[in-house]
Amino acid sequence: MSDTPRRPETVAVTAGRPPHAPGAPLNEPVTFTSTFVQGGDPVYARYGNPTWSAFEEALGALEGGECLAFASGMAAVSAVMAQVPHGGAVVVARHTYQHALLLLDEGAGSGRFEVRRVDITDAAAVEAALPGAALLWLESPTNPALEVADIPRLTAAARAAGVLSVVDNTFATPLLQRPLELGADVVVHSATKLIAGHSDVVLGAVVTGTPELAERIRHHRGLHGAIPGPMEVFLALRGLRTLSVRLERAESNARELSRRLAGASGVVEVRDPGFGTVLALVLADAAAADRVVERVRLWIAATSLGGVESTLERRRRWPTEAPTIPEGLIRLSVGIEHIDDLAEDLLAALG
Repeated sequence: MSDTPRRPETVAVTAGRPPHAPGAPLNEPVTFTSTFVQGGDPVYARYGNPTWSAFEEALGALEGGECLAFASGMAAVSAVMAQVPHGGAVVVARHTYQHALLLLDEGAGSGRFEVRRVDITDAAAVEAALPGAALLWLESPTNPALEVADIPRLTAAARAAGVLSVVDNTFATPLLQRPLELGADVVVHSATKLIAGHSDVVLGAVVTGTPELAERIRHHRGLHGAIPGPMEVFLALRGLRTLSVRLERAESNARELSRRLAGASGVVEVRDPGFGTVLALVLADAAAADRVVERVRLWIAATSLGGVESTLERRRRWPTEAPTIPEGLIRLSVGIEHIDDLAEDLLAALG
């Protein structure tokens, strides 16, 4: 049995545990230390921690590469963006997570980056933007437009053009898609979201199948101090253990909710990528969307996503959100509550 390939749902439960020795702990303990005794590895807590190693082993096994934990999703994003040479061009989906776009725009303002925004659903346009670029940054589904990219086609085009390709896999998780197997060079996660899954951790991760790139990103993490706390990593690993059952329930809720909301009062469009736990409702305008957010009783108005509880947010309330996102778009992060309660609350708020 030990040589039999394990399914991802099993890997999420079994990877990153201590050896099964009699009397040994079942889980990797939290290691609270800043200092290690000379002569071993790690040499200092900015470069490693046994609790990090357990989480990195588990998520790396799920994604099929070497994982590095970071203090936040944006710390992970920044470490990957730092691999772009000064003045290098980044091809990025126009509806990417707004703070990743802000990081690029700030860099563009100082001459650090050239930014080429593309419609990720137009594969030919993405391919046309690749010559001379250093990095292709993909999300699928995109946040918050929920567009789905042709990852194999785009990563193949990037590889042919000598462009490093990155996929933010936060929305899908490795249980729904494995970008490294689809041709990507790097995967990024905000582990704050579905990986940890309980809205109590801020954490990021980078996964790559290229050892040299992993070493450069590890060096960046240590040099810039973008390291996670051991307690946060412990909690994220504990959350990862139940990812498959949480995802199964939330995905089921999302598909059924999409069906029930289609044609509901005031709903112009239901955006459903067909997988994952995030949906979007498009209403007539900002006022209509704000009324729904104010009227719900079970759903929670909040800006994060991926927890066991269902949250919603009108995304254009943020002035930095892309202007191509409709004013009346409400992003829904579907949790694991009973589907009837979720649907009834939303439909009542819609009137």
